[in-house]
Amino acid sequence: MADIAFIGLGNMGGPMARNLVQAGHGVVGFDVAPAALQAATANGVEPAASAAEAAGRAPIVITMLPAGAQVREVHTGAGGVIAAAGEGALLIDCSTIDVASARAVHAAAAEAGHEMLDAPVSGGVAGADAATLTFMAGGSEAAFARAKPVLAAMGRTIVHAGAPGNGQAAKVCNNMILGISMIAVAEAFTLGERLGLEPKTFFDIASKASASCWAMLNHLPVPGIVETSAANRDFKPGFSAAMMVKDMGLSQEAAGLAGAATPLGAAATALYAQFVEAGHGELDYSAIIKLIREA
Repeated sequence: MADIAFIGLGNMGGPMARNLVQAGHGVVGFDVAPAALQAATANGVEPAASAAEAAGRAPIVITMLPAGAQVREVHTGAGGVIAAAGEGALLIDCSTIDVASARAVHAAAAEAGHEMLDAPVSGGVAGADAATLTFMAGGSEAAFARAKPVLAAMGRTIVHAGAPGNGQAAKVCNNMILGISMIAVAEAFTLGERLGLEPKTFFDIASKASASCWAMLNHLPVPGIVETSAANRDFKPGFSAAMMVKDMGLSQEAAGLAGAATPLGAAATALYAQFVEAGHGELDYSAIIKLIREA
């Protein structure tokens, strides 16, 4: 089993690091939040005093950080991971960030002689906890082959998306579909109710017809029908509206850089932003149905 450094031990990184420990890996970790580091230590992670110290103690370094700015700083800043990591280290960034930042950090790692993957995840906190995440990885075939056994301790589906940055490209495109789909589901179920359709009856029809989609089958924004729906628990988040705004914004940033038209993506981004600005960012993203119903 490998020795692994894990930097960023929050809601996602904490359970991911725990699953690595449970799989038999030696894990040294760091987080800027003392409570997160303490919780990880209780789960068998050996604490480090800094990101640089953690990176210097293991040949594989995993990061799970909030945004591109933090990923750039932790990797390329003074005393960062790239400088601290040993010769030939493998760096795996599981954060969801902008494609440009991912590719910039890849380039810096390659210049220093390190292999790297951008490997964002899908599955949320529940997937991190249960080790059922989906990893979409960008980087070389060699880096992917080296990383796959490690990622398998944290996820169920591990896909090589191609060149550096392609993991992030896959993630923003995937989440743009999810965000748009949830709004469509919320609109259709709201309309159905106004027209006199019982939600359960409509679900039984739509889930077996051409309208069926992942958002409906797993995160239906109407309570009492789908077991895994956040609507059953007052929209306590599995994936928060604030996180959806972040990811939808990344999709629109990527669309601008690529010169791609995403009119539905832009409209969905605006609706989630409106919902979050109204003070609902800590609710599950499926709570967007509240905005639809009020409209």
